[in-house]
Order: sequence, then C-alpha cells, then structure tokens
Amino acid sequence: MSGNQQTAQTSTLYPVPAAFAQSAHIGSREAYDKLCQEAQQDHTAYWGRLAREFLSWHQPFTQTLDESQAPFYKWFEDGLLNASYNCLDRQIEAGLGDKTAIIFEADDGKVSHVSYKELLARVSRLANALKAQGVKKGDRVVLYLPMSVEGVVAMQACARIGATHSVVFGGFSAQSLRDRIEDAGAVMVITADEQVRGGKTLPLKAIVDEALTLGGCDSIRQVIVFQRTGGKVAFNAGRDLWMHELTAAQSDVCAPEWVSAEHPLFLLYTSGSTGKPKGAMISYRNIRGVVPGIVDRLELSRETTHLSYLPLCHVAEQMLTSFVPVYIGSQVNFGESIRTVQEDLREVAPTMFLGVPRIWEKLHAAIH
Repeated sequence: MSGNQQTAQTSTLYPVPAAFAQSAHIGSREAYDKLCQEAQQDHTAYWGRLAREFLSWHQPFTQTLDESQAPFYKWFEDGLLNASYNCLDRQIEAGLGDKTAIIFEADDGKVSHVSYKELLARVSRLANALKAQGVKKGDRVVLYLPMSVEGVVAMQACARIGATHSVVFGGFSAQSLRDRIEDAGAVMVITADEQVRGGKTLPLKAIVDEALTLGGCDSIRQVIVFQRTGGKVAFNAGRDLWMHELTAAQSDVCAPEWVSAEHPLFLLYTSGSTGKPKGAMISYRNIRGVVPGIVDRLELSRETTHLSYLPLCHVAEQMLTSFVPVYIGSQVNFGESIRTVQEDLREVAPTMFLGVPRIWEKLHAAIH
C-alpha cells in the first residue's frame, strides 16, 4: 500500500432488534459472556450441564470427565443413551409423531413426506432385520447408498441397535470401497441396485460385487440391497438379500440398545487423495459436544426448515441432515439430484441452507 492510501475503519455497532433477540438461544452479549464465564470457571461442570439438558439418558452419568488415564480422557462413561431414541422416540413422546421429519425429492421429481412416526417405524423394521441377520452392538456396517430416505433410515437403524455405521461415497470405485470395508472390519454392506442422477442410472450393487472380489473383505457376511430402480443385478445366494423382503415381516417396534457415551456412533474416512484413507471415529460424546454448539450458534429450533445439498458421506451431512434436524424435532429437505438452487429456494423456503462450497457459489448467484 502506498503512503497516500488510507484504509477506512469504522466501529459502528448496530443493535440487535428486540424481537430477534427475544427468540434467540443466546439473546444478548451479556448472556453470551455469562456462558463463556461459566465454561472458563469450570469446563467439566459446564459440559455436564449441557449433556443433561440436551440429551435424554437411560442411565444418567455419575462422572462427567475421567482424567485418570490422560491423555485418554473419557466423558460421561458410565452414562447410557441411544442416538436413535434421542432423535425419534423423544419427538414422538413430545407429541410430534405426525409432524413431517423428512421431505425427499427423487430424481424424477416425485416427492415423499415422512413423519416422525413413520420414520421410527421404518427405522425399527430395518433395525429388527439387521438383528435377525446377526448384526449386534459394536459391529460395523458400511453404507454405500444413493441420496435417499433409506440412507437416513439405515444410519438410524444402526444407531438403534448399537452398530457403528460407515458411509462410503456412492461415486467411489470398487477399490476405494474395498479399502474402507477392510479397514473397518465391516460385517455387512447396505447398498442399492443402482442410483439415479440427472436421469441416468449408475451401478452400485455391481461395484460392491467387484469390491468383494478384490480380497480383504472376508468379514462381510451379508449384502442388503435397497431396490431403487429395479435394474437387473447379480445376486449371490446366501449373501445378498433384498431390503424390502427382509423388512416386510419385521415389527414396527425395536427397543433401543443403550450404549456408553464413549461408544462409536460412526466411522468416516478421508478421500484418500493424499494417501491411504484415514478413518475418524465419532462417538456419542462427540455428538454431545457438537449438538449444543450447533443448536445455539445456528439458532436452530423445531420451526427450522433445513434444505440440504450435502452428500451422505460428508460428516456435516451425517450431523446436520441425518441426526441434528430430527434430534431437535425440525424438518429436513433433500433430494436425489439438484435441479437449480433457485427452484429449491422458491419451493422449500428454507431457514437453514446446507451445502459444500460449490453449492454456496450457486446460492450466491441465485440470491443476486
């Protein structure tokens, strides 16, 4: 910058409208400072309070933080809870059973509305089907699915029985899928016959079949197939099973498996573009740490309408599309394909928009 150039700086403060402040989770600077002071004075008590306020515990924890084996800290270890119960049963118990939880638009424009009561029934049927196939607490299940309600159902069903899910992006190759199956030691893959994007069908089951022939996947016992298109796929007798046939005779009721706060909820792998994919384990206590901040900072409530363009494999999708919206009793909208951002904004009128950076460019263009 040359000597005769100057940068204008202002320190004008614009007061928050009273009506907005009144409806906010943190309605004033004073309230924010008080929250920060509470966390600074006793961070253990602070997180303990939030865990009790934001989550429903089957067995309340007696110790917030165990530092006896530092740096391997354990949070709420003796507490028992279930993510699916916190997302679904709790909302129904609060009288929201008939409220729409998910609005899903298929590639051909067909729109499905799923209420909390319907979502719990579908989750319970799949959870019972997984248990009937021998999946139990602590088992890992790989999800290789298209954008679909079934994707959300599969994640919630795994959580309901204490299994740990790992979503693999539906565009990844057979080798990439194989690597993640082997690393996770998965006992099951849940996939679809095909996926549809922009009117074109793309294989999924065929890629799973190829992945399982590459070696290192001996832990896989079953492959559950969601019939998305009805396209012809090869079936391995004794291993491959149709999802709709498995769930048809199952009960709509599945008691949740209560797990420790340190229990793994899901595994997520890096893309592998810079080397071998690296897996991260997200436990229940991670959810406890993230959810209060998301709810407060993004001002989420039961009245929030989410529009999500996040892929299933994205950690933000699993948090902000598949778990947080139903956890707070709100509504989430997502689709199999993207039409135009302008159309979706007009039809959905969201109060919360979720997407990867390229989508934000489209959002900016749509607004301007």
